[in-house]
Amino acid sequence: MGKLKGFIEFERTEEGLVPVKKRVKNYKEFTLKPSDKKLKEQGGRCMDCGVPFCHSGCPLGNLIPDFNDAVYNNEWEKALYILHSTNNFPEFTGRLCPAPCEAACVLGIINPPVSIEMIEKYIVERGFEEGWIKANPPSIRTGKKIAVVGSGPAGLAAAQQLNKAGHYVDVYERDSKIGGLLRYGIPDFKMEKNIIDRRLSILEEEGINFFTDKEVGKNYSVENLKKYDSIVLCGGATIKRNLPIKGSNLDGVKQAMDFLKLQNEVVDGLNTASEPLNAKDKNVIVIGGGDTGSDCIGTSNRQEAKSVTNFEIMSKPSENRTNENPWPYWPFKLKTTSSHEEGIHREWSILTKEFIGDENGKVKSLKTIEVEWIKKEGERPQLKEIEGSEKLWPCDLALLALGFTGHEPDLIDKLNLETNTSNQIVTNMYQTSVSNIFSAGDMRRGQSLIVWAISEGREAAYQVDKYLMGHSKLETKEKGDLPTVS
Repeated sequence: MGKLKGFIEFERTEEGLVPVKKRVKNYKEFTLKPSDKKLKEQGGRCMDCGVPFCHSGCPLGNLIPDFNDAVYNNEWEKALYILHSTNNFPEFTGRLCPAPCEAACVLGIINPPVSIEMIEKYIVERGFEEGWIKANPPSIRTGKKIAVVGSGPAGLAAAQQLNKAGHYVDVYERDSKIGGLLRYGIPDFKMEKNIIDRRLSILEEEGINFFTDKEVGKNYSVENLKKYDSIVLCGGATIKRNLPIKGSNLDGVKQAMDFLKLQNEVVDGLNTASEPLNAKDKNVIVIGGGDTGSDCIGTSNRQEAKSVTNFEIMSKPSENRTNENPWPYWPFKLKTTSSHEEGIHREWSILTKEFIGDENGKVKSLKTIEVEWIKKEGERPQLKEIEGSEKLWPCDLALLALGFTGHEPDLIDKLNLETNTSNQIVTNMYQTSVSNIFSAGDMRRGQSLIVWAISEGREAAYQVDKYLMGHSKLETKEKGDLPTVS
């Protein structure tokens, strides 16, 4: 293990942050790296538990005590090797993961958990700085050709693993740049896009081919996929959930992802600002309290909104774990993000009833009502509106951050794939109802986390390799909770 009783000696340390007034002036990342001494200490806080629950908390099964120990002993290259054995893209998860591993950390029962996500981030950043992360193309090719549809985290992970196995891999992306959700759904202040580009250059050098502006089933024929020995569908869950109430068609009622994508394109120089999707000098209301809603808040503040308000239909969570939510499960407690800290008015237990427009068809206000959740043992909580609690809110821009309902049907229909009632592709070990077609990520499991998408891409790659070759030497979690590393 790291340092004996290090968890007693050292306090938890997190990244520093650029002050709010300064960081909202741009779209750059604003975290400040702790010293190497502090990072070493954080690795030393790991207790090297007999049963490392952090493993089960991590969808990738990252070997967390192992790389923590390596960091404490200043063996950074070893730490990188350990981390890459289970995670293709720790530079993404180290910035964007909600860190379920930390929620499952044994130390977290009585003290703040180990800063696992921060350690992960700086392991991979050290790897890039030192030149340890290099292209590693396969020495032998199998002759098999595979098409990966979608270049988000699931598609990129599947592509790298399959290329590693020696197959020829082509990745098709409908947007003009590679990255999917990573590029167009995540604001630059959370992850600058050069982080994606430096990894892509490695993937290309390893032999993966990327094709942009190719939407399979529309401007790229499904028939073209027949030349491939196998297909991996990683198109995500991209159908946005609407709010079907009066006034939802008014100008100024927008989907959060449309808002975020445009701003990402503006930062990247691919588009220009659009007044209907700009928060400057507007009363902005974000409906939905998840990560996407938080990203809208941070973006609105950077666009110099007049005011930013966040609605959440659920009750305000507890600041601590409850008896209904014990360790090591994910803690459903109050979350305050860096975007919240930049300026926001939050409302809980509130239901939007109507969007009200002006004479020009533009939204000018929202009508809401307060709600309470009635809980009965053995039954689903019931929503009850509180009579007399109606309220009007001034609003010039309403952003719907309500999640997604599944994948777009067009390609799936053309491939004659079976789907379920939740609008997910039906699979058995990632294999669809058509034997040579596989699926991974949100397209298969529904809306989920980036870390789950990477895990899904890796596992799908293993199954594709086994399907094509009869066996596979790729890493997998198939045989247990933890990955086997060959």
